[in-house]
Amino acid sequence: MSSAFYRDLQSASEIESNGNIAAEPAPAKNGKARTALPDLPADFETRHIGPRDAEIQQMLTLLGFESLAHLIAQAVPASIRLARPLQIGKPRSEAQALSNLKTIASKNKIFRSFIGMGYANCITPPVIQRNILENPGWYTQYTPYQPEIAQGRLEALLNFQTMVIDLTGLEIANASLLDEATAAAEAMAMSYGLHKGKANAFWVSELCHPQTIDVVKTRALPLGIEVIVGDHRTFEFNSPDSPIFGVLLQYPATDGAIFDYQEFVNRAHAAGALVTVAADLVSLTLLKPPGEFGADIAIGSTQRFGVPLGYGGPHAAYFATKEAHKRQIPGRLVGVSKDALGQPALRLALQTREQHIRRDKATSNICTAQVLLAVIAGMYAVYHGAEGLKQIADRIHTLTAHLATQLQQQGYIVSETFFDTLRIEVGSQQPVIFQNAIDHQINLRKIGTDAIGITLDETTTPQDLTDLLALFPPLSSSLHPPACPSAHSPIPSSLPRTTPYLTHPVFSDYRSETEMLRYLYRLQSKDLSLTTAMIPLGSCTMKLNATSEMIPITWAEFGQIHPFVPIDQTEGYQIMFRQLEQWLSEITGFAGISLQPNAGSQGEYTGLLVIRQYHESRGEGHRKICLIPESAHGTNPASAVMAGMKVVPIACDSEGNIDIGDLRQKAEQHGENLAALMVTYPSTHGVFEEGIREICEIVHAHGGQVYMDGANMNAQVGLCRPADFGADVCHLNLHKTFCIPHGGGGPGMGPIGVQTHLVPFLPGHAVVEMFSDSQRNPIGAVSAAPWGSGSILPISWMYIAMMGDRGLTQATEVAILNANYIAKRLEGHYPVLYKGKNGLVAHECILDLRQFKKSAGIEVDDLAKRLIDYGFHPPTVSWPVAGTVMVEPTESESLQELDRFCDAMIAIREEIREIEAGQVDRDNNLLKNAPHTAAALLVDTWERPYSRERAAYPTAWTKANKFWAAVARIDNAYGDRNLVCSCLPMEAYQTL
Repeated sequence: MSSAFYRDLQSASEIESNGNIAAEPAPAKNGKARTALPDLPADFETRHIGPRDAEIQQMLTLLGFESLAHLIAQAVPASIRLARPLQIGKPRSEAQALSNLKTIASKNKIFRSFIGMGYANCITPPVIQRNILENPGWYTQYTPYQPEIAQGRLEALLNFQTMVIDLTGLEIANASLLDEATAAAEAMAMSYGLHKGKANAFWVSELCHPQTIDVVKTRALPLGIEVIVGDHRTFEFNSPDSPIFGVLLQYPATDGAIFDYQEFVNRAHAAGALVTVAADLVSLTLLKPPGEFGADIAIGSTQRFGVPLGYGGPHAAYFATKEAHKRQIPGRLVGVSKDALGQPALRLALQTREQHIRRDKATSNICTAQVLLAVIAGMYAVYHGAEGLKQIADRIHTLTAHLATQLQQQGYIVSETFFDTLRIEVGSQQPVIFQNAIDHQINLRKIGTDAIGITLDETTTPQDLTDLLALFPPLSSSLHPPACPSAHSPIPSSLPRTTPYLTHPVFSDYRSETEMLRYLYRLQSKDLSLTTAMIPLGSCTMKLNATSEMIPITWAEFGQIHPFVPIDQTEGYQIMFRQLEQWLSEITGFAGISLQPNAGSQGEYTGLLVIRQYHESRGEGHRKICLIPESAHGTNPASAVMAGMKVVPIACDSEGNIDIGDLRQKAEQHGENLAALMVTYPSTHGVFEEGIREICEIVHAHGGQVYMDGANMNAQVGLCRPADFGADVCHLNLHKTFCIPHGGGGPGMGPIGVQTHLVPFLPGHAVVEMFSDSQRNPIGAVSAAPWGSGSILPISWMYIAMMGDRGLTQATEVAILNANYIAKRLEGHYPVLYKGKNGLVAHECILDLRQFKKSAGIEVDDLAKRLIDYGFHPPTVSWPVAGTVMVEPTESESLQELDRFCDAMIAIREEIREIEAGQVDRDNNLLKNAPHTAAALLVDTWERPYSRERAAYPTAWTKANKFWAAVARIDNAYGDRNLVCSCLPMEAYQTL
């Protein structure tokens, strides 16, 4: 159905090939054609790109080039250059693009959805929507690797962790995962790693959400884990053939039933299995928490805590476990430590970048979180407090009980236990009732062939109940006598919640909107975002997230769509998906695109699974060797291991390029078993490697596939295409190159593009039929929703539509220009570690600081913290080379901001020279004591060998625009030794 539906969309007369909505000129009243009006200025390109034309020429002159074309000809190898312009279409003005997208969005049908399955409508408090979700001070923050300038969102995440810990009854929780299904897969992987025996089977309740089962099976297959799906009421843990290392339960079950799992949990533990419970957080305000009946892990979604449905995402999953497992918990964990002044301070704790440290020994490839969505969910709890959440839960439960009673009186058999979801046995009337609901613009859930599921939520009204009851014709008393409403409670007597939750003052102190607003702004003021300054993080592309790109994500036409509605209700989404896929195919050269992966790490993993299935389809499942350069992102080897591959490292030469001789030798050595090469382009060292075509040819000659990490796609768009120079698969970080904001560490999107021979293997989905093509052999789902985080894809659609083919290309050219301008201005002060054939870098440059440790006792972190005093977020630190910084300015930064950054770096170099000359103490200086907080400066006696003014206001800009770090330098080791990852009473912090 889906493919035919897509074909209909493609041929629809109102859609032009370039994605514009066609419009015929209106005739004048006299029958003559009206004179065409001039188009609105499509000048978004000049607003997105920072330097003006005269400034671009000024920068080119410094570099010794006459034009951008001349620079690009020297920077990008001729052998891979795209020989024609991109064919995206003309740029559109912001107003025009918004109007076009609104027309597309209007084709979605907003029905009332009572489908459930882990997704529910909710109300986003307006103070949260306006001041977090729609606020660039929150959504343009970067992952908090520099915690001194990230205390606001770290506190918000600590609130989130505390909320999860309290509601689940477990001891520790992380700062969110990608969605409920991937959280379940992570729980399986963690349980597998913790199990000490030889068990190789993971048992999953058949009453888990089907999309969760699908993703768990996908994750298990390449790892050789057997997934057993069954009924917990009849399953016995005594099979010698399939010993169980872990189990997964749904609470309440997917059909709404509430079970007391205590006896089953006891049997699982007796068999040596760890127990994971996927629990609905709203229900846990009324139900006994999983930690109290023995769960080792609890996972789930926080979507209904104020986050719109958004056709499946983005939504923050939660992951809670016992403190004994704190070093195995996937993702990010916010912990409490102290700063140099002895004050409490927050930071990411325990292997914050495990993948980059442990590489193929990492326990997970998840290197981010859904921070923006976790902040919203945590603030929803702050807004409502314990009493408000319980009131919401009570109301939902009361309405559900009332609906159950009325249906019973009409003769239907209804669930005996429930919180918000009813299973109604309707027999042969299922299709009639389901279609009747559709006719009344209501979505219900089909369960099997003879039952209907209804899930109520925070937005449900008494009128909704009246409308729902009208869909169910009273059963004839001669066929089925009306049932008497059940007298027992729908919550089993052993399961009502008796323990308190959300008792910390943060969940009770902000009842008025005035106080809530001030709290949100106090936190925002502690974080450096793009609203303050440039964030020049190499490999992370913190470019402009334009307001016009962000506006559509809160449109009801995108936000109020359940991911499992009938596909013909999502025509607008499907048009947008198809256009975005076509644009991305044109930009990359690939034949097929999957939008399902909802993070860059998921894109890597998905691409490798597609390669794995391709080899399997050819009878070459033995191909499991994955070649990975030593310089690669740490997620690369972690993803390869998750995909069931064995990593073989490839050496790099002195210039940072892949050692082609070593590659050739390893490819020959492992030729019979070679599955893939993972390569980043431009390289992780920020250089266009001249030998990329030869590299791909070597791998193909030995039967392998080339996976390209698309983290650096911002240097390729419009200039070269990975499919053209030999890549078979590439993931695209839409949250980088295509303007979806980082949101403080998420959301992200990591779709993949593939060559023609890999298209049949792109991900499918257990709930939504994505393909009608019988030749498809898709891998299983990698995300809970079929199109990943659909509601943020309008951001990338808007970016591409407004930039057009020429704008996209010029953005890449200016990104390369900006990076080379910084490298040129700083090369006399800091060695630029790697350059390409013609002495140029790509879109980022690496500055070598290692010599300063010997000459001045200065480490790379000292320079990074001093940059905070100058009003900047530091570049990427000590990666990919320890003791260096990697700088990526992007195309969005103006020449003024580039110069301000260069001036700051040059001034810091002079501060280092003072230490080298012996003018300043090696252990007590501007860099070692940075960042300088207001608290550090406002002391009666100043005993440092430099002035307060020089510490706080090193430039004229900082005097007028000072951004103060909220805390002094944080003691990371102390925080790991004394792990605290939930809110404590303030007096408890004083004991740190």
